[in-house]
Order: sequence, then C-alpha cells, then structure tokens
Amino acid sequence: MSSIFDEDYFIPPLSKFSFSFPNPRFAADEGLLAYGGGLEPNRILSAYRQGIFPWFNEDDPILWWSPNPRLVLYPKDFKVKKSFKKVLKKRDFLVKFDNNFEHTIKMCAKIREEEGTWLIKQMQEAYTELHKMGFAHSVEVYKEDRFIGGLYGVALGKAFFGESMVSLESNASKIALKALCDVLDSKNYKFIDCQVPTPHLQSLGAKLIDRDIFLDQLQEALQDGGDIGSWQDFKWEYKDG
Repeated sequence: MSSIFDEDYFIPPLSKFSFSFPNPRFAADEGLLAYGGGLEPNRILSAYRQGIFPWFNEDDPILWWSPNPRLVLYPKDFKVKKSFKKVLKKRDFLVKFDNNFEHTIKMCAKIREEEGTWLIKQMQEAYTELHKMGFAHSVEVYKEDRFIGGLYGVALGKAFFGESMVSLESNASKIALKALCDVLDSKNYKFIDCQVPTPHLQSLGAKLIDRDIFLDQLQEALQDGGDIGSWQDFKWEYKDG
C-alpha cells in the first residue's frame, strides 16, 4: 500500500462545484485522500456515505480522510467494567438526546482550546447546520440540571459517525456513549464509527477493522433510511444486567 509520504503520492484538490470524492479504497493507509472544497452540509453527507470525514487545523486547507484500519464500536460490544457499573447504578444523572446540540459542540471545542482544536468555528457551524437538517445529533448528560458532558455525531442509515466527546465531570462522556450504544442497539444500528484508534475507546470495546470491511459494512448500513430528524424523543435509563 502506498503512503502519503511517498514522493509520488498525489493528494488531489476537490472542486468547489462538485461533491464527488476519490475512491477511499485506494487511499494510503494514513487516510488522507483529498483537500479543499468546502464544508457544505451536502458535501459532508456525501463524504460520510463514502466513509470519508473532514479533519484539519485552523491554518490548514480542509483535509478529507479515510484511514486504514478503521476504529468502530459495535453497540453490543460496549464494555461496562465493575467500577463504571457502580457509577451507572447511582443513577444520579439524566441523559437527553438533542436537547442542546450547539452547547454540546461548543463544549467539545472549548475543552480542547489550550492544546489546539480541529473543532474550529467553521466546523461547528457546519455540524450545527447538519443538526438543523436532522442528521447530526447530541447525547447530553446532566446532573441537577447542569450539563456535565456528552458527545455528538452524524447518523446516516443505520450507521452513526462519532465526532467528539466531552466530560466536565468524571465518566460523563462514558455515560453518554453507553446510552448511545443501548439506544442504537435497540434500533438495529450496525456500528459507531470512531474513525481513528484511541486507547480510551478501545478499552470500551471499540475495535480496529480493515477499511474495505468497514466500507462494505457502511454500504449495508446505508440501505436503511435511518432516523432523520430530531432525536429528542429518544429515552434511556440504565438497566442493570
């Protein structure tokens, strides 16, 4: 497999007038397959349908990725360790879906400001627009009406593409992910795309799979119309066992 560091590896620019992308199956394992274009909602949706996502820093051009291997979390595979089960059993929190998407994405960005964040204003605006269109969703955790953490991502068909998580109190984002896994499992979602490997997500049950396998599973997941629109009616409470 070629590498983006090969002298003859070519990364093509995207047209501002077309939402087409290079075939991700032929991208280097690092995953960078194109740059440029824009963050129009329909371009982003087109990218996700092909297993591609935007990820770039403020001073970079828009970069589009599809890494190999791919980290995915199958909803049934979420691991609840003994220490976390004790947290869940306390039930001193409330989980809500799509209650305050804009606050959730802003907090995901704010928590990373000191180290530098890819979740710049341009990205926040793009995903907020996707939320208004019914494709981007947030899972929020509250304690005594205070937002203490959550996550957001994009849903297409029976696939959920996780984008970012935030915890203002210990275990908050983990609670949000557990709630999301349970709800998605009940609705027969195939997987949560976690994009790139992290020890934290792998400790919770996420696993690396070959990009071609991921793309095949994605095409299967997209055969269903999914749940477009608000998820505010989605409910979750922890059930032991």
